[in-house]
Amino acid sequence: MLNKIKLLSAALLLVAGIAGFYLLADKPTVVRILVVLAGLAASVAVLWTTPLGQQSFGFIGEAVAESRKVVWPTRKETIQTTLVVFVLVVVMAAFLALVDIGFAFMVKWLLGRGA
Repeated sequence: MLNKIKLLSAALLLVAGIAGFYLLADKPTVVRILVVLAGLAASVAVLWTTPLGQQSFGFIGEAVAESRKVVWPTRKETIQTTLVVFVLVVVMAAFLALVDIGFAFMVKWLLGRGA
């Protein structure tokens, strides 16, 4: 029950930070952003004390570790892939244009409206 109360309070702190952004419309933008960040920080601090929060932060850490293992393509590979996609799009556009013109010609011919 205590963990549910902590989760609810974490959500309310986040909502309070966001509400503060809109309630302080007459204040400088920096102050409004700091209010949101303070609400977010307080929410994270409360969330950290719950088992669900610990699991969530562990998952985020593992996701970051896995994303660092990604092998990104080189500049040359990116350019080659982009050119292949561009050429394929142009070829398909030409093909579909020819098919469209052919269908239009056949419909006109079948309806007897001249070709």
